[in-house]
Amino acid sequence: MAAALYVLAVALAVMAAAVEGKSYNITKILAAHPEFSKFNDMLSKTRLAYDINRRQTITVLAVDNSAMASLDHFTLPTIRHILSLHILVDYYGAKKLHALSHGATASSSMFQATGSAPGTTGYVNITSHKGGKIDFISEDADESAKPSRFVKSVKEIPYDISVLQVSSVLSSSEAEAPVPPPAPVNLTELLSKKYCKSFAGLLAANADVFRAVNETKDNGLTLFCPVDSAVAAFMPSYKNLTAKAKTAILLYHAVPDYFSLQLLKSNNGMVTTLATASESKKDYSYDVQNKGETVTLDTRVVTSAVTATVGDAEPLAVYAVNKFLKPKELYKVVEAPAPAPEPSKKHKAAADDSSDDSSDDSGNVKAHKGDAAPAAIARWVTAAATAIAALTLMA
Repeated sequence: MAAALYVLAVALAVMAAAVEGKSYNITKILAAHPEFSKFNDMLSKTRLAYDINRRQTITVLAVDNSAMASLDHFTLPTIRHILSLHILVDYYGAKKLHALSHGATASSSMFQATGSAPGTTGYVNITSHKGGKIDFISEDADESAKPSRFVKSVKEIPYDISVLQVSSVLSSSEAEAPVPPPAPVNLTELLSKKYCKSFAGLLAANADVFRAVNETKDNGLTLFCPVDSAVAAFMPSYKNLTAKAKTAILLYHAVPDYFSLQLLKSNNGMVTTLATASESKKDYSYDVQNKGETVTLDTRVVTSAVTATVGDAEPLAVYAVNKFLKPKELYKVVEAPAPAPEPSKKHKAAADDSSDDSSDDSGNVKAHKGDAAPAAIARWVTAAATAIAALTLMA
């Protein structure tokens, strides 16, 4: 009977994992450890946090605040290269490290996997020594460079993410090489060439908005520009806004982070805007959603869809959208329609009596996302019960 209960417990554990799935957020993981606050902050500023969170299998080699001081003299693009060397695109928990075959291995880092590192310079060599000491050193480290030593395991979610503390920043001549600044971009010219000439005119006519957007674009900016027809349809409403509201609604179309189209298609969630920073007491955010290849922006007043890429060269991405974004801070929220009232018990009983196994459900195309889960759970529970019955008979 004990064996049967064990089988059931295992089945339920597998079932729960399959239904819920696994996910992690590196920013939240590190936020629980203030000794890594500088490392965590730099992952966000270099946008590596987004790259980490969208990976299914990853190992992050974190360094504490004192060790991060060695990066103070580097520019932000160079720091991104150095820290991407600390992100291994494989899972290494503490147990796996201490059980390395032949006591050593080489792992590809995000610096190498993204094509930023030439040849094998983006690989990290891992060596296990007698006494349990583990060393990490980059493939192109100078002969005089000291390896970074494994300190402790910070967080492990097998086999999704492992966060390990190492003693120092990995040395790499390639990663530490100066990164040339991005080529200058004339935003007005870029917008005017494709789809968004009217919106470019609105930006150029507002000195505060034009300055804020241009000051942000070299550090990471995603701009959603309404196409000319969308601007024309919105102009009667725009003209009636106050000067302050006009500034806010234009800044509302700019997100102070770089999002590639692939990242927009693979992540859902709220984003803050330049309007958020300009209005301390107001939210000015919206929800980025995706379904298949379609990306939409839901402001709770209007839902606008991304229709084309105007320009995408990190750190700047510009996408055309089919509607002017209206913030809930300036316009009335469109409430979702109230659900239809449930049929009375009498009518429900009559409907139940009239149903049979030959009914056709093919017209019910909007099935709930969770409908598949109960069916799968039922199958797993049935399988577990069958296994228990078999074990009982054997006993």
